[in-house]
Amino acid sequence: MQKELRKLPSVDKLLQEKAIQALAEAHSHELAVEAARDALESARQAILEGSPCPPVSQLATMTVTNLNRRLQPTLRPVINATGVIIHTNLGRAPLSKETRAAMEKAARGYSNLEYDLEAGKRGSRYVHAEELLRQLTEAEAALVVNNNAGAVLLMLTALAHGREAIISRSQLIEIGGGFRIPDVMRQSGTRLVEVGTTNRTHRRDYEEAIGEETALLLRAHHSNFRIVGFTHEVPLVELVELGHKYTLPVIDDLGSGTLLDTADYGLAHEPTIQESIAAGASLVSCSGDKLLGGPQAGIILGQNDLMAQLRGHPLTRALRVDKTTLAGLQATLVHYLEGRAPEKVPVWRMMAMSVEAIEERAQAWASLLAEAGKVSVVDGRSTVGGGSLPGETLPTKLVAIQVPSPDDLARRLRLGQPAVVGRIEGNRFLLDPRTVMPEQEGTLLERVKLALI
Repeated sequence: MQKELRKLPSVDKLLQEKAIQALAEAHSHELAVEAARDALESARQAILEGSPCPPVSQLATMTVTNLNRRLQPTLRPVINATGVIIHTNLGRAPLSKETRAAMEKAARGYSNLEYDLEAGKRGSRYVHAEELLRQLTEAEAALVVNNNAGAVLLMLTALAHGREAIISRSQLIEIGGGFRIPDVMRQSGTRLVEVGTTNRTHRRDYEEAIGEETALLLRAHHSNFRIVGFTHEVPLVELVELGHKYTLPVIDDLGSGTLLDTADYGLAHEPTIQESIAAGASLVSCSGDKLLGGPQAGIILGQNDLMAQLRGHPLTRALRVDKTTLAGLQATLVHYLEGRAPEKVPVWRMMAMSVEAIEERAQAWASLLAEAGKVSVVDGRSTVGGGSLPGETLPTKLVAIQVPSPDDLARRLRLGQPAVVGRIEGNRFLLDPRTVMPEQEGTLLERVKLALI
């Protein structure tokens, strides 16, 4: 063992290998030293366990691998072949070409983020998306923060801190990552008042709970689950009537939020932002990166006087969005303003894709992959995902690959460059063309072919 340990080269000698020198010159000598030390330590541990000393060439390869691993970003591109359109774990909504270009342009240099070019003095970052949102929804005012949970936190903190907010028990939802509406409410310093029962809440339940400490009425849309059977909830328009009667603002947290009618795409109707504004909600909030199809953001729309309170609250600065988000959101909203969202915004384009078009792609894929293994085209269902339209699916065609171990195939595809994520059902690895961008097809098929060898 000691004899083998003495064969290990020094760090300086290992760094003289050409492959390591090239990487050190291209990146960092210090990183190369650390990678070499890690390689030598791994070899030392292997020798102590009975293995022979590896040759210098192998140690050099280990060092290069270590260095590349250190330099590789943990956030990597993924080809989504799962059929889940708004996949939270894979970054939610993919962005349109125009949205990506707008974000890159804003990041390239300086911009008038908080500078009024006409007046020649400091301006506000929040004007950049507000007018577009007002035009699209007919809301009096709009404010953009970094996500919808932040939007709800801001509204409750600014309007109900130290006081009470009334909400139906059926709407005490949990969103992704274990975050719950009651927790957000407590964090805002708002006292939660639950009314009704899990399945049925009536107008009288709200009215009986209203008191001197009541600051607002809150509705949270069931964007990620459904309650069916013997149920009842108070329609938003009735909550608004109640709010007017007692001079209380009504906040409508839509969760996902949409500007288009999902029923036009063969799905259940999802309440639109415009409907909430038209019903008279004082403030409406939603996400920017779900059904809207833009970058991550929390969008608040509603009355001028309440929006002024939000803008002036210190928490708004902590939740503010950056220039690239605002640029991307503006570009996405322009698609809606032009009436071209169904063709420009990827999530809507995917939802609108016909089964015939999907089958054509699936058959072409199957033909190209046939030589690499047992491949067939089968019926399947795609889902919207992202906490939107729970239980709703769209018919699709799947490329089914029969292999001895679908789990091994899935792992090889996940760990490659770029990563490919599909799904496994019935001992088959499945690819859904609906969620694969046309420009990704060639790379996807090449990755799958290599993984099947």
